[in-house]
Amino acid sequence: MEHMNDQPARWSQATVYPDMWADPDKDPRNSEGVGPDGELPTLQGFLADYRLTLRMKCEGLDPEQLAHRSVPPSTMSLLGLVRHLATVERDWRNWISDGEPLPKLYGKRDADFDEAVADQALVDAAYADLAREQAATDAALAEHPDLGERLGKDGVSVRELMVHRVEEYARHCGHADLLRECVDGRVGQ
Repeated sequence: MEHMNDQPARWSQATVYPDMWADPDKDPRNSEGVGPDGELPTLQGFLADYRLTLRMKCEGLDPEQLAHRSVPPSTMSLLGLVRHLATVERDWRNWISDGEPLPKLYGKRDADFDEAVADQALVDAAYADLAREQAATDAALAEHPDLGERLGKDGVSVRELMVHRVEEYARHCGHADLLRECVDGRVGQ
């Protein structure tokens, strides 16, 4: 007896290495030559690549696809990840501030995922929020190039925050891999 399969067929745009997201000559994350010198430029490079990876995983999808939930009871979606990462960028600025914390970006707890619905205006706002919050956190940290410097009320080191940022994006890019495959079957690193 055959079973219906409502899952999309797996596919990749890559032709050179079929397990890749894109062919090396078309992958904007590929860089020729030697990697950056120093710990801070290395961390910044990895962060930039993971940020770009998240955007690539969301490219070409409409609002309904971006808001598609993984599996119940999870509220995770690609759109929710974009909103969540905007939220955590703002939270990281709160970590390094001595002042009053910035308000929650989307109001109540878990609204970044719970309220990620298929609406083009909401999608556009999520991408704008993410770009704005990333730029603001980058600017705040640019004032502190010493990775050993401790900031904020809890004395978090710049190094710890940078590593945490890379880890957060890397973890969620793994989620994005699975979410994208569920949406339209596209696979790749």
